[in-house]
Amino acid sequence: MKYRSDSVDRLFQTILNLKNIEECYAYFDDICTIKEILDLAQRLDTAILLDKGYSYQKITEKVDVSTATIGRVSKCLNYGSGGYRTAIDRLNASEDTK
Repeated sequence: MKYRSDSVDRLFQTILNLKNIEECYAYFDDICTIKEILDLAQRLDTAILLDKGYSYQKITEKVDVSTATIGRVSKCLNYGSGGYRTAIDRLNASEDTK
């Protein structure tokens, strides 16, 4: 990864150290713009819907993202580093235990 550095490691470690949703809201409110947070959430929603087999048209209607964004997320989901897969699988597992 071209961006791997001590600084990025530190950023990720601070995220891993957060204890709950409220701490996440507070941290991300400080570190990101609202648009950046919403964009990240839309990409995750897009990956989840792609994983469930939704068409690009249905995703565009539900999430209000461009087909270019859907294509990029699809490429990452299917051929990327496995980050979306890990996140989706763990999200599904945590929802199954509720």
